[in-house]
Amino acid sequence: MKKIVYLFITAIVLSSCGNGDQKSVDSLITEGDLDALREKKAEISERQKVLENEIRLLDSVINSKDKNKKLPLVSIIEAKTQKFNHYLELQGDVMTKQNVLIYPEMAGTLLRVYVTEGQSVRKGQLLASIDDGGMTSQLQQLKTQAALAKTTFERQKRLWEQKIGSEIQYLQAKADYEAQGNTVKQLQSQLAKSSIRAPFSGIIDDVIKDQGTVVSPGPGSEVFRIVNLSNMYIDVEVPESYLGSVTKDREVKVYFPVLGDSVTTKIRETGNFINPSNRSFRVEIPVPNTKGQIKPNLTAKVQINDYTQEAAILIPQSVISENAEGEQYVYVVSDESEEAIATATKSIITTGKTQGDIVEVLTGIENGDNIITEGARSVKDGQEVKIIKG
Repeated sequence: MKKIVYLFITAIVLSSCGNGDQKSVDSLITEGDLDALREKKAEISERQKVLENEIRLLDSVINSKDKNKKLPLVSIIEAKTQKFNHYLELQGDVMTKQNVLIYPEMAGTLLRVYVTEGQSVRKGQLLASIDDGGMTSQLQQLKTQAALAKTTFERQKRLWEQKIGSEIQYLQAKADYEAQGNTVKQLQSQLAKSSIRAPFSGIIDDVIKDQGTVVSPGPGSEVFRIVNLSNMYIDVEVPESYLGSVTKDREVKVYFPVLGDSVTTKIRETGNFINPSNRSFRVEIPVPNTKGQIKPNLTAKVQINDYTQEAAILIPQSVISENAEGEQYVYVVSDESEEAIATATKSIITTGKTQGDIVEVLTGIENGDNIITEGARSVKDGQEVKIIKG
């Protein structure tokens, strides 16, 4: 139908111009009169504008009456309000505050090691013993002397209470008893250093010194490494721009790429100091380790929930376009007919946060609007479209 109209108009143009006009143009070109040429050009241009307007008018009428016209095919989604959680993605390493090297407190030969690598131990459990250099025998002698001093003091006390004997004898017996008791306590404290005990419950990660090795306090003489895998955490640096949104008790998703496993937890503590070198603050995230697979220094991907909107409109980022002024827009369909034909209308939108390929729309779209997804690039504002169902 449209081709017939174009052929009809072309025939009218040719018949109106005729050979006389063509010869006139040729003759004007031959004569070379510049003013005449310009006048002829203006005359032809005016006729061209009239014809173009008539063609547009005919196109409009044809489109309104042609039931077999081809419309752009589009797919749509309905905008619905839903809860939106935005997550700040960071990376950190697993740490534990109970990961220590155990050093001896006295010099001597490591007489016996009571534990092996990988063994679970309780707080205060004996791990190893060091040769005490005869202090055990000295302690027994001191305890004997202390027992005698105690007996002497108790007898002297009873006599003094019966007004028998002098006060100086009573005071001397008391001072001797107390001195002997203090000496025993001092030697017991010194002797306790020959026993290496677990400072907390955990796992013996490494037995560094073998039985029979001479050890002494100080660097280079560590005997064990003990780790508590039940009190793990992740320490991450968060940019200062999130100071108001990343707070204590915020939900955190932690993923361990090596294990292919993830856990959900909450922020335990936030730092009160902004690091001037990278403008960030510290966040501590506890990590439950029920399976015992999480180890210190394990790399983890952390997602911190920094924003929540209970009734947000979310759309795919791929349906959003941008005009020359930098405005973002989508096409919304309305007035859908029984034949699934509707009108596409451009809607300028403002967007909020983005999570993956999903964007939060703040303005420009209402709950229940039908948004064009597939085919949006070939649609114009106000154009009729054919909606593909299903």
